[in-house]
Amino acid sequence: MKPHVYHRIGLTVKSDLQGRDNVVDAVMRILRASNAQVFVDQSRCADLHGLSDCKQLTSKAAVDVMIVIGGDGTILRTVREMRDPSVPILSINRGSIGFLAELQLEEVESDLPALLAGDGIIEERNVLSIEALRKHQTLFSGNVLNEASISQGSIARLMDLRARVNGQELTTFRSDGLIMATPTGSTAYSLAAGGPIVHPKLDAIILSPINSYSFSQKPIVIPGSMEVTVEVLAEHNKFGNLEVSLTLDGQQYISLQREDIVRVRPCAAKVRFLRRKREAFFSALRAKLKWGEGPER
Repeated sequence: MKPHVYHRIGLTVKSDLQGRDNVVDAVMRILRASNAQVFVDQSRCADLHGLSDCKQLTSKAAVDVMIVIGGDGTILRTVREMRDPSVPILSINRGSIGFLAELQLEEVESDLPALLAGDGIIEERNVLSIEALRKHQTLFSGNVLNEASISQGSIARLMDLRARVNGQELTTFRSDGLIMATPTGSTAYSLAAGGPIVHPKLDAIILSPINSYSFSQKPIVIPGSMEVTVEVLAEHNKFGNLEVSLTLDGQQYISLQREDIVRVRPCAAKVRFLRRKREAFFSALRAKLKWGEGPER
């Protein structure tokens, strides 16, 4: 057996995962056999059995790799909470879709030891830097792996969002909202809104209007090096009870007002994933989106 190159391993799990004890036990048997030092996320693992010999995962605990058991939402939450974005993530899918996951539970016994021994590759994914501005006040500043979306849900009425790219006018989207996604996020909310699927190795930003009033306003893909600003227009949003919000990776919400501006820029930081040595994106499309399957008979 090859020696393991990942010795300090972080572990977190989906909070409401059914059968968490059995899943974590299966992973821990392999980690203990590798003599790894395991740091567990106490806020999600405190009620699990058999982890008394593990240390607590804190902001000061330096780990070599982070194992995430759950779905894409758990991965997005982990990315948001990680203090060191250079730590690679190894994900084990226990969610409904799992586009970002690397291993299925039945693959853990055969493939996890090899990955811990260095038989894998590091895949980097672009993230976007997001700012929400109100005059001279910063409402939010942070990063997203999937997308930032502007939408309103109080009443069934369109709103106007003026979009500029590198300071140049693009269009005013008259729609239910606008999604600004990374290639990683192109298979998430953006896809549901009619946006294109973009390979994660491309450096791009996808702008997808939500239920646009104009048939000519279609999703557009622009270079990832560009800056996008979106202004919530005042003159056309005459109804005072419009509730506009900025949603970040589907997990954080910031309330917006008229004339607020959302700025989207490329981020120098990358999110890193530990992967097997194979191209998995196209097989994921076939498996997750049921591509290539014939009609039911």
